[in-house]
Amino acid sequence: MELQTERRDGILTIVIRGRLDGYGAGKLSDAVQASLQDDDRSVVFDLAGLNYLSSAGIRVLIAVKKQLKERSGILALAGMQDYPKSVLDMAGVTPIFSIYPGIEEAVAACRRPQDSLSVIGEISRTPVVRNGVAYIAEQVSTKRASLRVAGSLDDVLHARLTEDDIRAIPFSAIRYSLGLGALGGGVADALPLLGEMITLHGSVVWLPTDGNETPDFFTPVKDTGELYVYSGYNVALDGPFHEIVTVDAGDGGSITLSELYRSVFDFARERRCDFSGIVAIAMWAVVDGVCSTGVKKSPIAASAPANGLAINAEENVREWFAEDDEPKYRGDTMVGFGFGIDCSACTGEQIAALIDPAHAGGEQVQIHNHGVVFRGVPWDATLDLSRQIEKIVSDGEFVDMRHLKDSTGIRRAKLGVAYISGIDVELY
Repeated sequence: MELQTERRDGILTIVIRGRLDGYGAGKLSDAVQASLQDDDRSVVFDLAGLNYLSSAGIRVLIAVKKQLKERSGILALAGMQDYPKSVLDMAGVTPIFSIYPGIEEAVAACRRPQDSLSVIGEISRTPVVRNGVAYIAEQVSTKRASLRVAGSLDDVLHARLTEDDIRAIPFSAIRYSLGLGALGGGVADALPLLGEMITLHGSVVWLPTDGNETPDFFTPVKDTGELYVYSGYNVALDGPFHEIVTVDAGDGGSITLSELYRSVFDFARERRCDFSGIVAIAMWAVVDGVCSTGVKKSPIAASAPANGLAINAEENVREWFAEDDEPKYRGDTMVGFGFGIDCSACTGEQIAALIDPAHAGGEQVQIHNHGVVFRGVPWDATLDLSRQIEKIVSDGEFVDMRHLKDSTGIRRAKLGVAYISGIDVELY
């Protein structure tokens, strides 16, 4: 059997030629799972070249159909020959399938349910479209939101952390945050392994600086008060989201993380007279490629650069940071948290605790985001953001966690946007 995977008008199409027998059924099942992305709803099987079908093949067809039904989509069978059609008839399953004479009709049928369930169709508010990307914002709160900063970014950047600088944070005290942290039996265990960390609804995901480049995570069922997150620097959201913003770049479209923040800032300047220049964003997204960076060593005093410069100085970057500009995880799900600063609207005093002063005079928009990648989570923009993030981190198929570069691509996203009115710094 031969398989060819392609996309027609944004619809995953798999061309099947030859025999869909026991061996071919396994190949087809693997091909579907490898190609199906989290924002795919429907799939077309082009069967014009299929000359044999057995019960093993039928079982795969039924399994894929059930999988797509959970996404409110369909499996469309196109151009079926007489013999395979007779096999379906004799098995008594023909009525459960959507069968079309040709590939064009099948693709058109798949687009109809996908369009009706799109962001634009499901949410009644009129979208704002900019550069081909549609945005829909819904106000959900007017209460104050602030960022709580624990620790010194300057101490991190100059690798001055000691045990006295590490804070033990109860799981119950963190909802959305990011920074540098670790899990362990105590401060002494955590200190040499401090790495990029994110918390989402009490779940902690972090990248230990042990040289293995493998993230670790923990999701407590309840907080017994016996375990802590150890952090040398942490930025947490205090307060609610003010808006839920749905973003859709369309089939084949994409927007970078920095472009996404710029759009949020543009809307804030237009609509909010109280905009201070700082936003915090929690995100559920389908990504078009994750680009990442991150510390390779714990920035403790014993490892400080011999040249006395910051770890992100040009002379030290290669030793201290892992960079990956090759986009990964296209079509997978990502949940994340971060903040953005419009430097043109902020004073240096406001943002000193959040960004490196050496870079404050560079790009107008400065962003800092961590993301956790999961696989096999169907996209549905109608779901509640907070509940979905909590469900994904508890039950999703975990893939990776990274500090996101600004060039990370986003296809579709649901954002919880908090407009920050204050920064509370806790030094210890």
